[in-house]
Amino acid sequence: MDPQEPQPSAASEPDSSLVTCPRENPLPGRCSHFVQRKKRFCKMIVSEGKKFCGEHAQSGEEHDSRRRIPCPLDPKHTVYEDQLPKHLKKCNSREKPKPVFYVQDVNAGCRITESTNDLISLSSFSKDELLKLTEKLKQVTSGLDPPSADKKLCHWSLLEALNDPANGDTASKHLKQQASILGHLDSLGLLGGSRCFVEFGAGRGKLSHWVDIATQGAENIHFLLVERASTRFKVDGKQRSSVFERLQIDIQHLCLDRVPSLSQKHLPVIGIGKHLCGAGTDLALRCLMQSNFPATAEPLPKRPRTDHLQQETVKNEGKEAYPVSSACAGGIVIALCCHHRCDWHHYVGREFFQSLGLDQREFNLFQRMSSWATCGMRKLPAKAIQSDEQMESEEHDAEQQNLDCHSETVEGFLTVKERENLGRLCKLLIDYGRVDYLQRMGYIAALQYYTEPEVSLENVLLTAVPR
Repeated sequence: MDPQEPQPSAASEPDSSLVTCPRENPLPGRCSHFVQRKKRFCKMIVSEGKKFCGEHAQSGEEHDSRRRIPCPLDPKHTVYEDQLPKHLKKCNSREKPKPVFYVQDVNAGCRITESTNDLISLSSFSKDELLKLTEKLKQVTSGLDPPSADKKLCHWSLLEALNDPANGDTASKHLKQQASILGHLDSLGLLGGSRCFVEFGAGRGKLSHWVDIATQGAENIHFLLVERASTRFKVDGKQRSSVFERLQIDIQHLCLDRVPSLSQKHLPVIGIGKHLCGAGTDLALRCLMQSNFPATAEPLPKRPRTDHLQQETVKNEGKEAYPVSSACAGGIVIALCCHHRCDWHHYVGREFFQSLGLDQREFNLFQRMSSWATCGMRKLPAKAIQSDEQMESEEHDAEQQNLDCHSETVEGFLTVKERENLGRLCKLLIDYGRVDYLQRMGYIAALQYYTEPEVSLENVLLTAVPR
């Protein structure tokens, strides 16, 4: 403070919560408590004659005989003790009635009865143990073809946006990925009318937004945006004539058959997703396979819900028999990511792993080793805590994922390049389990690189259409 400036008396000294305030006064009728974390005053409305809201009354100069206690449902906020029964009936953290399409663990997979194996740090492995593990990985993946490399597509609906000079680097990368996903949808004949697009892990809903634009002129288009978190800055309002419906639910508990709009219209379902994280992909695949909606605009007979179709089969390239499709979904296009967050309990490719002589222990190890594919190609952030802007982003690039992956390095055993190659093999093995699952369910499934590594390190797309 300027020495020439008069010093305030102790009695008039301002509350420490009001220091460094960018405004001279709070908004009229609002709380006078300055929130340091947000660099602004609290915006809660105050009672007549009061300066602080109930939440901050005790941190200001206003005190009364009424006692405030942490809410038992969510201790992040407080409530007057004498008003607790009334508050519990309307608290936003109270357990709300489940929607009709909520079915507990409907897509979780079979309950695992055997031991889950305690996690073993890869860094604790001896050189011989690690060599045996990597040799086993190379052996089981030796017959697996890598994703198709010439499948980086584009779509006319995003050309104007892609060429916008106002785009930043991040926006440009997301647009390129969305354009390629739409290009794949188009090449598979999935961008048409009379169908419902279900976007899993929708976030703000940008992918559905572009699908909406790409299907202009088509009729009877419906969008279901599935997201378990409450999302800010949604783009659903930019729709044209299509119907957009949000389902705030974990995919693990979503039963598409019970969604009223779907059961009424009985439209073919197209499953889409951009960077559907880890086990979310497995939950989404099982969700689509367990629905009873037609793969085409013409209704098909319903089939029983089971992971194994007891039907007539056809040959798959002369190698293995797969069932003729009575498909539930008309198509699937999902960009994969975060294999290190996969879970054996939810994984749809358990039979594939077991057919290779692998079990839950190997899955847990390979699942964690998959992070090596991207760890070596990015710098470890100086701070593990992301900014609010990053935390609010619905899309997780590899540069922002798995900040603890460096704890799984094996210094002195493998070079960075070797770890990257092994990580890609782990991702390939996990993804082939999903391909095998879809083939067993009557689909033609494939993996392809849909964008450049410079755009996204998580650049593999899973596509499937009924046989």
